[in-house]
Amino acid sequence: MSGSNGGKENSHNKARTSPYPGSKVQRSQVPNEKVGWLVEWQDYNPVEYTAVSVLAGPRWADPQISESNFSPKFNEKDGHVERKSQNGRYEIENGRPRNPAGRTGLVGRGLLGRWGPNHAADPIITRWKRDRSGNKITHPTSGKNILQFVAIKRKDCGEWAIPGGMVDPGEKISATLKREFGEEALNSLQKSSAEKRKLEEQLHKLFSQEHLVIYKGYVDDPRNTDNAWMETEAVNYHDETGEIMDNLTLEAGDDAGKVKWVDINDKLKLYASHSQFIKLVAEKRDAHWSEDSGTDCRGL
Repeated sequence: MSGSNGGKENSHNKARTSPYPGSKVQRSQVPNEKVGWLVEWQDYNPVEYTAVSVLAGPRWADPQISESNFSPKFNEKDGHVERKSQNGRYEIENGRPRNPAGRTGLVGRGLLGRWGPNHAADPIITRWKRDRSGNKITHPTSGKNILQFVAIKRKDCGEWAIPGGMVDPGEKISATLKREFGEEALNSLQKSSAEKRKLEEQLHKLFSQEHLVIYKGYVDDPRNTDNAWMETEAVNYHDETGEIMDNLTLEAGDDAGKVKWVDINDKLKLYASHSQFIKLVAEKRDAHWSEDSGTDCRGL
């Protein structure tokens, strides 16, 4: 992600879509050539919007910048709140952080709790697709093994996604990855204490093995604004034999409407930048992605 420019078409589309999620608010239109902050635009007049749910002051949200007792330490660890960006230092303008990817047509925080970066973690749990005899299934065209990942259907927008979520203040990323997968894909919050213990054992096996960090940084997300944006760490945990996940029953919970194993390929239409992360996993694992070996990943 280029510092203050961010004019790359693919990296800044969802952050300019209207209406803003969960509202009827229309962003000011930002043409591709005006996305970057380095481009002068004196008539830029973004809409101001912060959701009522954020202004109500839940524990996961900052106060308004104007509040006298609020003096955030941007670009550093601020108590338990991580205000550093994975993409380096971001600019502060009139007391507000500035989105490093460029203009979005909306100021304020929208649905996001923090001014500046809002940190999430996305666990990508994979296994090989197998036939009834347990043999890996290869794709007839590419000749590569087919990889599957655990996907949830989000209740808020109905799109399929990686079962991730926000990092709690002071929480390690590894703990967030495990907690979110348990809550959203295994419905851990509704389990009895005995069931939770059993679940914890299996999750520990899965999450304590070698893993691949697929991506760290800014995410093109429909909730982003000029002053608040999503960042994530996407990590792949691969169950090579499939035995660990065979002992875990997928069950939608928390923010998930449905959960299932999904075959990985370039036809997937997923939430936010999730298709890009899944493509990277397929490449790293040398798994099937596209029937046409020459195609690039479009429409993410």
